[in-house]
Amino acid sequence: MDDQQPGTYDTVLVAVLKDPRDLEIARDQHWYRIPVDRLPKRAIGARVLAFYQPKVFGEESWAIRYYARANRWTQARRIDLLPEEPDHPRAQQPYYQVWLGPLERLPHPVVSRRWRRISFIVTHWGRLLDVEAVEDLLHGTIWDEYLWKAMRQLGYLAEHVLCEVRGLFGPEERPS
Repeated sequence: MDDQQPGTYDTVLVAVLKDPRDLEIARDQHWYRIPVDRLPKRAIGARVLAFYQPKVFGEESWAIRYYARANRWTQARRIDLLPEEPDHPRAQQPYYQVWLGPLERLPHPVVSRRWRRISFIVTHWGRLLDVEAVEDLLHGTIWDEYLWKAMRQLGYLAEHVLCEVRGLFGPEERPS
């Protein structure tokens, strides 16, 4: 891979670093593991992995701070990736082993405004660079993206406004 930044529309998979060891593996050994049966299909082959750091990361927790290019996707059993854990319940399960380029810091962290459980988020490079909060990555279509961006520019916390709008309509009154 070259040293250029990813393209604006390159697929980015945001994955969770469950503990500091996972960050060390990504940084030092240049790979990350993902259970085959847990990965959203549209994320397979993503060109970039970005990493969400939960509570165990202390001062760096609750944010996406690092990313790496995904150079190659292969499959292996978990036991082959982590032979020091032969008794792990998923030891014999297939995992994607995503071979990474150098781990790099995002220009600014993407923080979570509130606690939430995250498994995977699929987005694109331009959106990851554009947002300030994890919540802004959790939307679907390009039209959703335009709406959320406009609401942010108007100073609304879009997540709350959308919940209020949804609450205005009963099941039979919901606009189509």
